[in-house]
Amino acid sequence: MATRFRTVGAAQMASATGDIAANLAVHRDFIAQAAAVGVDVLVFPELSLVGHYGAEALLDVAMSRSDPRLLELSRAAGDMRIVVGFVEESAGAQFYNAAAVLQNGRLLYIHRKINLPSYGRLIETKYYAHGRFVDTHAMDEDWVMGLLICADLYNPALVHLAFLHGATFLAAPISSGREAVGDEFDNPWSWATTIQFYAMMYGAPLVMVNRVGTEGDLSFWGGSRILDAHGRVLAQGGASEELITAQLDYADTRRARAMLPTVRDSNLALVQRETNRLIERLGVPDVVRDE
Repeated sequence: MATRFRTVGAAQMASATGDIAANLAVHRDFIAQAAAVGVDVLVFPELSLVGHYGAEALLDVAMSRSDPRLLELSRAAGDMRIVVGFVEESAGAQFYNAAAVLQNGRLLYIHRKINLPSYGRLIETKYYAHGRFVDTHAMDEDWVMGLLICADLYNPALVHLAFLHGATFLAAPISSGREAVGDEFDNPWSWATTIQFYAMMYGAPLVMVNRVGTEGDLSFWGGSRILDAHGRVLAQGGASEELITAQLDYADTRRARAMLPTVRDSNLALVQRETNRLIERLGVPDVVRDE
């Protein structure tokens, strides 16, 4: 059954690097805060359970998707859907920067980060395998979550695919330090511009949640935001730990998409044809394999 209104939250937190137990306690506190104000969907930052540099202790922090600590956190969430970030260990000792949707003691959906940055001070390809799929998580008939992690949103094709797969709401857990890309690159401004563009262009509300505090050589600026389907800011975080919330109305998405039908007019057949033509012309190797 469809629900017109959703109350969403962004849990802007500072993770303790590599300390899963400490971070679980922070998650439980935010879950309690969110439950008290009726949040339906609560999004935590990228790698929220291990910290930005948690993968430096890769074998100690990696968790399977059936890890009891994830399932315990899912039970604590109850009917609320929560999106948490962790290092997933998959079959064959493959490690992923992953985000999981948890509810009522179950892991409902998982996204593995696809666009792993290896520029500036970012070295994720040292630790993680690339995710290989863009998909969505249906919360009901109307609200369909697209879930992409940080630099995934800096590959516009991935965002486009999420919306073509039916997303009507985008969750964007990030881990953005001011110094991550370079001194001449304004990360806070870049993120504000990027998410406003996507929300407005696709007629879809968006939750972007960043971390705060300092880890290693990076200072995290917070600035988490919840945007409506017209790209307007409904709630915005500061530079410290806090919970921000807003109510989303599916009627806004209907109006926005009627006015600007980006998804309707995407012309997928043309995109597929031209992509195949590029592959043939450039000799791009087929690197996608079923797992």
